[in-house]
Amino acid sequence: MLVPRRNHFFSIVLQWQGSALAQVGPLLAGVALVAFLLPLVNGQWSLEAVDLTPTPFTLLGLPLSIFLGFRNNACYDRWWEARKLWGGLVNTTRTVARQARHILRGDSAQVVALRREITMLLVAYAHALRLHLRLQSRWEELDPFLDDVDLATVKAARNRPQAVLDLLSLRLRRALDLGALDPLHLPLVDQGLIALTDIQGACERIKNTPVPVTYSELTHHIVGLYVLFLPFGLFHTLGAVTPIVTVTVAYCFLGLDAVGTQIENPFEEDPNDLPLAQLSRLIENDLRSTLGDVDLRPDLKPRRGILL
Repeated sequence: MLVPRRNHFFSIVLQWQGSALAQVGPLLAGVALVAFLLPLVNGQWSLEAVDLTPTPFTLLGLPLSIFLGFRNNACYDRWWEARKLWGGLVNTTRTVARQARHILRGDSAQVVALRREITMLLVAYAHALRLHLRLQSRWEELDPFLDDVDLATVKAARNRPQAVLDLLSLRLRRALDLGALDPLHLPLVDQGLIALTDIQGACERIKNTPVPVTYSELTHHIVGLYVLFLPFGLFHTLGAVTPIVTVTVAYCFLGLDAVGTQIENPFEEDPNDLPLAQLSRLIENDLRSTLGDVDLRPDLKPRRGILL
């Protein structure tokens, strides 16, 4: 996620990394070149035949801007829903860890170890879900949180986060067999695992169901044609200032189109995607601190203005 170094006007305006201008810059350069050459060519050869007049662009500009607004709203809804889901993940893991500390009865070595195992499995789940959503295979990142048997079980599974939830269910069953968990409390604790399953399913739905390609394709085609022919509708009226006006209008439409593209898949590692690594590290440190661990890894900081 892009983190502005300073939250004031000029800092944001001059931000290049992750901006829409960085993505559409080459297209703007091409449009500017066409707009610059048209008045020069018109001075040598009369181009009255290609004078489109500004009227069709005026008529098309309003509905196109509305169409882009709807698409950007749909993409932002996906981004914001994903962020709320990971906020729910933070809260749910804290809740289940708290229940493991206080609802499991007894101070025997088995119960104490069971509390720690449940907490570390919750940490492993957060990291496993991040790797799963980003299609990454760095499963060795789970080594500090799982024993050899559990790690082998998770790595052999098709859906690794689901495998971690299965291990959590087995720990609850063990607590029930040891008498550390009252049967009346089992549905309460299990509700947390159900919530984690729902969060994962919703994240997978966003990940596996992108904005329909035909919808994005149509938007790209219309915007591309609009900005390509825009100079032909302006140069007879504006003359030498055609490139300035053309680039300004083209940046508005190309930029709006680029913003929707940047945020429609929020689980990737682009500058404007969600900081899943930072959120999973947050869960790790919060839960491990409740166990009394002091060798916590530092919270992730932005690198070159980007928080992964």
